Amino acid sequence: MDDCVFCDIVRGEVPCRLVLETDLAICFVSTDDQVDYHLLVVPKRHAVNILDCDAASLRAVADLTQRVARHLVADCGFDGVDLLNTSFEGDQSVFHFHVHMLARSHGDGLDTWPRLPGRAISLDESWRRVKMK
Repeated sequence: MDDCVFCDIVRGEVPCRLVLETDLAICFVSTDDQVDYHLLVVPKRHAVNILDCDAASLRAVADLTQRVARHLVADCGFDGVDLLNTSFEGDQSVFHFHVHMLARSHGDGLDTWPRLPGRAISLDESWRRVKMK
């Protein structure tokens, strides 16, 4: 895809700090400087978001994410990871599906859960609307 920095990284046209790569996905250190130990896991095949990501690429991202998360805990001394993703058009900054991984340690002071406004409808109404038949 033209004008996609993640596609440029996958093609080797833009350098990255590679953590691990498979046939279908790649994990690298984010250049965003908001937090230490911020990694991105990206499918090699371009997909704007999870809605148009093919099943094999989605599985590859999940598998690579888990593999790197296990490495962060077992080999790097972290206590766990937070996974974040934005696929809503208004919030997405790079329109190539990706998962953010934040390596976490107890007491690191990170608050990665957004402040949300609270329910506007009942729990049962929410459930009725989203359950699959």
